[in-house]
Amino acid sequence: MSDVDLAAVGIPEVVSVARDGAQVTVTQSVLERVAAMRAVVDDLAAGSKPAYGISTGFGALATVSIAPERRAQLQRSLIRSHAATSGEPVDREVVRALMLLRLRTLATGHTGVRPVVVETLAAMLNAGIAPIVGQYGSLGCSGDLAPLAHVALALQGEGEVCDADGTAMPAAPALQAAGIQPLTLASKEGLALINGTDGMLGMLCLAITDLRRLLDLADVTAAMTVEALLGTDRVFAADLQALRPHPGQARSAVNLRRLLAGSPVMDSHRHDMTHIVQDAYSLRCSPQVHGAARDTVDHAEQVAGRELVSVIDNPVVTEDGRVESNGNFHGAPVAYVLDFLAIPAADVASISERRTDRCLDANRSHGLPPFLADEVGVDSGYMIAQYTAAGIVSELKRLAAPASVDSIPSSAMQEDHVSMGWHAGLKLRAAVDGLRRVLAIELITAARALDLRAPLRPAPGTGAALAALREVVAGPGPDVVVAEDIAAAEQKIASGDILTAVEEAIGPLDR
Repeated sequence: MSDVDLAAVGIPEVVSVARDGAQVTVTQSVLERVAAMRAVVDDLAAGSKPAYGISTGFGALATVSIAPERRAQLQRSLIRSHAATSGEPVDREVVRALMLLRLRTLATGHTGVRPVVVETLAAMLNAGIAPIVGQYGSLGCSGDLAPLAHVALALQGEGEVCDADGTAMPAAPALQAAGIQPLTLASKEGLALINGTDGMLGMLCLAITDLRRLLDLADVTAAMTVEALLGTDRVFAADLQALRPHPGQARSAVNLRRLLAGSPVMDSHRHDMTHIVQDAYSLRCSPQVHGAARDTVDHAEQVAGRELVSVIDNPVVTEDGRVESNGNFHGAPVAYVLDFLAIPAADVASISERRTDRCLDANRSHGLPPFLADEVGVDSGYMIAQYTAAGIVSELKRLAAPASVDSIPSSAMQEDHVSMGWHAGLKLRAAVDGLRRVLAIELITAARALDLRAPLRPAPGTGAALAALREVVAGPGPDVVVAEDIAAAEQKIASGDILTAVEEAIGPLDR
């Protein structure tokens, strides 16, 4: 695993640091640039001209002048007062992502911090120290203030953290054990540490990565279900898809054709024109739904890419030495796409659940036993797995309601319009988790249905997915604890084993 250069942080680098513990590198050129830009702040702090966050209070208190001898206390008080999250801790990977992204912005020099701030935050990240951040507290404007304040609090040697082993402890001994000296923040540094969209952006980067994998997996499970239900692959033909030239749709259709290529199951009824005139929408329209989701993820990635080269702070130090207030901390661009992605997550899960239901209904499954049960009546098969999928889909529909339209004024009406991007990110994470579970249910259902088509064999692509699943989930037989099958399938999906097996069999899927 290579180190991450702060000058080239993209989505893969965010994921590598957040999930895999990759280290970050702070170059000498970065430190020199940060030092040069810091000189502007030092000059301003020494003068008499009011400057927001340097010689004044914050938010609605921006008109209060702070005497020079009180400005160090101003920064400490800012961090302590803003470290106000509540609720269950957010996942460690979210905290590590927001730490990396704040570090990336600090390293541009435009925030006006000293080099030691960059070095200390990088050291804390590399040591695996993750501040404990509650799920409530950010309104997504002026950045993710409260979550980032807990990071800044830990840099001061205060608050609670988890060490590299996940053990919760006070920040001071964790820093000491890692050989990190706590910071005493100077002018503007407290504000620079908390005024960013880094939490919501981190969640966006992680969700984009997860959704891309899950959309590939959705193509796999859809192909398995089409095959198991004796559907047709003619509707996925390239010339038909080209009549509606959405790029995501084309990619999903390519995947479905390749996954079903060479299938003895498909060949068994390919020329039986009386078998079925048209498949149900949940089979026939899979490329259109999965493809639209892919296009939505592409749009979200464009937004994330712009944000990953942005400088989010207020005020900022400009190249010509000005320190200017601005509104770039508003989370609307990120909040909108976080909300947007929750819609395809819900809809891809919805069409997956409908395919699962068809496999279980003897009236629509073309010869399969009711609920794929072994001894019908004694056994219930996967009957209740569909209930679980339906319940999750219902929840995902609720999560698809946007958070970003629900602005609540704050800070004595100074901050009178906010993005709620942090909450959009949290609900998207829940939606991604739900989609994974629904696809796991389709996977186990379609796999059992394919097994029941024996002696006909599935295609090499779908067969590889079936074989990978059978490493952890048994084939048809008397009832077992279905929750264990679902959990095992979820783990196979999360580990990437299913997609790896498929791609080893037929080559990389079209992304």
